[in-house]
Amino acid sequence: MKKLIRRIIIIVLLLVIVAVLAVIFFLDGIVKKGIETVGPTVTKVPVTVDSVHVSILGGSGSVKGLVVGNPDGFQTPHSISIGSASLALKIGSVLSDKVVIKSIELKQPEIYFEQTLHGNNLLSLLDNVNGSGTTQSSPTPAAAPATPATAKAEKKMEVDDFLISGAKLYVSAQGMSGNAIPVSIPDINLTNLGTSGDGITAGELVKQVLTAIEQEAAQAGANVIKNAGKEILSNEASNVLGNAKSKISDGIGGLLKKK
Repeated sequence: MKKLIRRIIIIVLLLVIVAVLAVIFFLDGIVKKGIETVGPTVTKVPVTVDSVHVSILGGSGSVKGLVVGNPDGFQTPHSISIGSASLALKIGSVLSDKVVIKSIELKQPEIYFEQTLHGNNLLSLLDNVNGSGTTQSSPTPAAAPATPATAKAEKKMEVDDFLISGAKLYVSAQGMSGNAIPVSIPDINLTNLGTSGDGITAGELVKQVLTAIEQEAAQAGANVIKNAGKEILSNEASNVLGNAKSKISDGIGGLLKKK
């Protein structure tokens, strides 16, 4: 009987070890698939990622080559692309009701701000996250509205520090055929997200981050479009003035010749 119990204990321990190893070795693929599945559900646009690395023991993770597509009706290549991102979390919180993430940093993202007569792409993306936008046809269908039970069961999180550093903004407007003007914007730093109460959901986190990005991009984009408009008007005025001077000069020349 004792031998049987020992064997059972050994088998259980082996199964636990195998399970842990499986999680460690295959978690990267699970997280990558999760991003490419949940991402389109939240944003209603295609979301792809090149690679994901997660270290359970180190409480850290990194993502490379994350690309968030554009809503329908916009011509720029995408809305946001991130070369690399990193995060650090409290390991002990993983199994709790609220996961505590100490820091998230998005490094040198490329953000496209495209303004049309009907709005801009980032605001449309934010509308999608809020649930008021039109679902874009994509490989992953949009999820049905969550019931109170599923909303309550959704994992909550706390993000102490969210930093977007070295961002490059590309501004485009209707009539530019998707071409964009590069503009520099300051780093965006959000703190104490979800620290009060039960925390925030992934969708709520995305909403807050997108809102901050859209506000910075809209301000910078408006200045670029305004200055570009002034330059166009200035060039047109110069051309008109130049043509007028030329006509006046030709007229005066003709009168002198007649005399």
